[in-house]
Amino acid sequence: MDNLRRVFTPASLILGTVVAASMLSSCSQDSSQQAAPSTPSSTPTASQSEQLSSASSTPQAVALDPVQLRKDAASLMMVGVGNFDDALFAIQQGAGGIFIGSGTDPQILTTPGRDIAELRRIAGRPLSVAIDFEGGRVLRHRGILGDFPSPQVMAQTMTPEQVRGMAYDMGRSLFAHGINVNFAPVVDIEAGLEVVGDRAFSPDPLIDATYATAFAQGMSDAGVRPVLKHFPGHGRASGDSHTAQVHTPPLAELEKLDLIPYGRVPVAGAGVMVGHMIVPGLGAPETPSTINPAAYQLLRSGSYPGGQPFSGVIYTDDLTMGAVTSLMPTVQAVPAALAAGADQALWVSTAGLVEAIDATVAAVLEGRYPVEQFQASVARVAG
Repeated sequence: MDNLRRVFTPASLILGTVVAASMLSSCSQDSSQQAAPSTPSSTPTASQSEQLSSASSTPQAVALDPVQLRKDAASLMMVGVGNFDDALFAIQQGAGGIFIGSGTDPQILTTPGRDIAELRRIAGRPLSVAIDFEGGRVLRHRGILGDFPSPQVMAQTMTPEQVRGMAYDMGRSLFAHGINVNFAPVVDIEAGLEVVGDRAFSPDPLIDATYATAFAQGMSDAGVRPVLKHFPGHGRASGDSHTAQVHTPPLAELEKLDLIPYGRVPVAGAGVMVGHMIVPGLGAPETPSTINPAAYQLLRSGSYPGGQPFSGVIYTDDLTMGAVTSLMPTVQAVPAALAAGADQALWVSTAGLVEAIDATVAAVLEGRYPVEQFQASVARVAG
């Protein structure tokens, strides 16, 4: 994806020239739980202040503004919301995005003064609002946003240009209701397994890539960011990552089939969602891709046959899914995924949001999440 744009914005994480000194010195070495809204705080918690104080003896910590650090950490969170008040809580905590799921009160899409436009007005900053709107069986709030065929039916009955036009119509409906990120198209290979099945365009990776490109272009034409999923390929994975760990064929086999579309969907501004699949031969054994640095390195570098370097925003799949929670709680999975290489961590409720922000700040301060990497993700998400 050599023409995917990477937009850099000034990062306020580092104070002035201190960042140069500190970096140079370092170079030498659809289930939805809903949390009850609580009183938001725009300042670090007491425990967070203690962490900042205890870490202040290091050159890196001296360069960090604690208030801005927490704001930047929060910008890397995308949480599912149950209703307007839940979304307001997330925004007041600084979340960079909210997710509209099947369990979200549809009034957030239709009620003036308690809708996404009002949330953006209150936020006073860029806000990503995402949804799963693939077509077919995965169409959240179709009664409001429209009903469209599955990707498999699209590929069987329509030309790529017609799919682009349909995706544009889908995107305009999303955009009109305040949604600017769509976790679609699915570019997984159809392999006769129920989890993906008709959510995929085709078992042929070239046909799959052609139709995924058309869909992504139509969505982008409408002003909505398309997000390709689920890297590095869920089509032939064993089981359902919503409930348990799943394994794909070995990396060498994915390179022959499942990874092909990712090098052939050149849509400017598109994102990629990394799934929870365990890929034999990719990084540490028995590690879901969402918390596996090798998976993100593979995506960023494009170092697979036909691959292209990717510089866009990388999202995780839902971090409350069983493939991850069987290993660690979501609050731990968030900084683990970000440190592994994700730009925005997704989970389907506001539960644990404050704790996840604090855990991410701690990971930066303790060096488990490198400052330069953190800064780059903040810039990509802001762009």
